Amino acid sequence: MSVTMFGAPPSLFSGKARAYLDWKGVEFSEKLPSDPDFISKVIPEVGRPVIPVIQLDDGTLLQDTTVIIDHFERQANGPSIYPETPRQRLAALLLECFGDEWLVIPAMHYRWHYNEEWIYSEFGKTALPGGTPQDQYEAGKQRGAMFKGFVPMLGINEHTAPAIEASYEALLGELDSHFGSHDFLFGSRPSIGDYGLIGPLYAHNYRDPKSGELMKRLAPNVARWVERMIEPEPLSGEFLADDEIPATLVPILARMMREHLPYLKSVAELLDGWAAQNPDAEVPRTVGMADFTIEGVTGQRAALPFGLWMFQRSLDYLASLNGDAREDTKALLCKCGGDAVVEFKMPCRLNFESFKLTHSPLG
Repeated sequence: MSVTMFGAPPSLFSGKARAYLDWKGVEFSEKLPSDPDFISKVIPEVGRPVIPVIQLDDGTLLQDTTVIIDHFERQANGPSIYPETPRQRLAALLLECFGDEWLVIPAMHYRWHYNEEWIYSEFGKTALPGGTPQDQYEAGKQRGAMFKGFVPMLGINEHTAPAIEASYEALLGELDSHFGSHDFLFGSRPSIGDYGLIGPLYAHNYRDPKSGELMKRLAPNVARWVERMIEPEPLSGEFLADDEIPATLVPILARMMREHLPYLKSVAELLDGWAAQNPDAEVPRTVGMADFTIEGVTGQRAALPFGLWMFQRSLDYLASLNGDAREDTKALLCKCGGDAVVEFKMPCRLNFESFKLTHSPLG
C-alpha cells in the first residue's frame, strides 16, 4: 500500500493525522503543500489548498482528519482507537470534537500573540523549502497573513485574551493531573479523543517555542503525553477495564460542557435559520456570528457548522444506545454538567462528502 500525506510541521491537523498514522503502523511518505503534485492534482480536486490530504495508491484523496482516521480504522488491521464500551466511546468522541473545534482558540491565540515572528519562518520553510532564510521569512509572512486574519473570527481579541489564557492554563492543570496517572485519556492506548487533543496541543502549543515553554513549565505531564503521541509504539496499549472513566477526566469534560456546548447550541440555531432558506445549497463555512463565554467573559466568534458535524458523531452514538448503556452514558453526562447533550437538537442532518459539507432534512 502506497500512501502519501500532504502536510506540514506547523499544521494543527497534519499533526493529528501524522500521529495517528504512526501509531496505526501505516507506512506513508509526507510531502509539503509546495509539492507540484499538491498544486496540480490535489487542489483542483479538493477545491481549496487545505492540509492534510491523504493520497492512496489508486489516486483516491482523503481530506479531513476524521475521514482519514476512519478510513484506516476500517482498512487496517490491529486494535482500534475507538473504545468499544459506551461511556469511554462517548467521552472519546466528545473530546475529539472539543480538541478539533474548541482548542483551536488557545492554539491560535498563543501562536499569533507569542510566536508570530517564529511562525513566519516556519511557514516559509514549507512554501520555499530550498529558499534562503530571508526568502522563507518573506514567503511565510505572505502566507501567514491569511491565518492571522482568522484570529478575530475565532473570537480572539484584547477583551477575550485574558480569559482564553486563564481557561487554557486551567485546562493544562486538569490534563496534567490526568496524565500524571494515565498514559492516555482512557488507559495505555490512545483513543480518538487523544487524537482530537493532539492537533492543537502539539502543532501549536507544544511545538511553537513560547507555547512549548509554557506547557513544559506548567504541565510537564502534558508535554510527556505529547511526546508519547508523536513518537508512539505502534498498535500498543489497552483501554481501562469496566468502561472506567477516571475521575481526572470529569473536569475536562465539564469544561467542554461549560464553554463549548453553549456555543454549539447557538451555531445550531443559526444553522436552522440558514438551512430553512437554503434547502439545496452547500453549507457555508460560517452562518453568522455566535456568542461564546470563557471564564465569565463573553465574546463573539464565527458560527462554524463544521463543528456541528463533528458534534453530530457524539449525538449519533448516544442515539444508538439503549438500556443500561444509555443510562450509564446519561449518568456520565450528568456528572460533568452535560445534561444538555441528551436534549440537543440538530437542525438538519450534516454530511461531509466529496470534500464538501452538505445538509439534508432530519429523519
